[in-house]
Amino acid sequence: MAFVKAIVQAYTQRGMDPLPALTEAQIAPESLERPEARITALQMEWLSATAMRELDDEALGWFSRRLPWGSYGMLVRASLTAPTLGVAMQRWCRHHGLLTEDILLQVSTEEGVAHLQLTEQGGLGALQEFAVVSVLRNALGVACWLTDSRIPLQQTTLRFAPPPHADSYRVLFDGPTQFNAHMHSLQFDAGYLSLPVRRDEAALQRMLQRALLLTVRPYRRDRLLVEKVRQTLAEHPEHSRNADDLAAWLNLSPRTLHRQLKEEGASLQQLKDAVRRDLATDLLLRTLRSIKQIAAEVGFQNEKSFMRAFKGWTGQTPEEFRNQT
Repeated sequence: MAFVKAIVQAYTQRGMDPLPALTEAQIAPESLERPEARITALQMEWLSATAMRELDDEALGWFSRRLPWGSYGMLVRASLTAPTLGVAMQRWCRHHGLLTEDILLQVSTEEGVAHLQLTEQGGLGALQEFAVVSVLRNALGVACWLTDSRIPLQQTTLRFAPPPHADSYRVLFDGPTQFNAHMHSLQFDAGYLSLPVRRDEAALQRMLQRALLLTVRPYRRDRLLVEKVRQTLAEHPEHSRNADDLAAWLNLSPRTLHRQLKEEGASLQQLKDAVRRDLATDLLLRTLRSIKQIAAEVGFQNEKSFMRAFKGWTGQTPEEFRNQT
């Protein structure tokens, strides 16, 4: 709840009402007065996303200047072409300094251990804990995503005293956490810095649709299974005729595929529909192909069933959608 209260404070600093954002995240305002109250990771994702947009600040009030929506996406994009994670993280730290001078991020190695260090250049005030935890978790999440690897931490060090909710840090960071340390840092095996960057622009666009997953939840290779399924459905339709073919392509059993998608709040049919919808709308906007041709290209047996499905997706017929835009 301390982090929810920090977001509320960011609204207060801007003279804005946080109640609509709390309501959208299904967080009762009275729970702010109960330090023992907890929220789910999904609620934190909802609240953070709404606040970032409404405040137009991806830093949520931490720094002396706002980081407009898209700032952290720009940092990831600057790192995509790096050959290794080490180069990518050096770029990340250097470019983060262009966004704000309130903190300095550095990557170094010593005796086989990599250190991602955060130095406060200016006072972060009451938002210190929320800012430091969020920036470090975000950087770690991006590093894991770039390499598609879970990077286990050897230790987390933090300069502030242990907060009343210190027990929660077992969830926030794996490995031991040391408070009242001389620096803020994440420490992990330096061997991970030599891993190749495995992502491209297309993967970035998909990730940015739910980028907060990388900060709110610990990275797991199967956590973003929805992204992998979407990519396969879009780029390898020959492997997506049925769940058995798709699961085999992803090196999963059909049962595991369905279970993990359910854990992420999705179903295979929903994802198939979403990929078909995205392709259909793209073809309607960018081409002059007939409705019949588009229906066939997105995998429908006839024009009538495509038109019925499209209206269910958008509330409009394909013709109405094309003419409106």
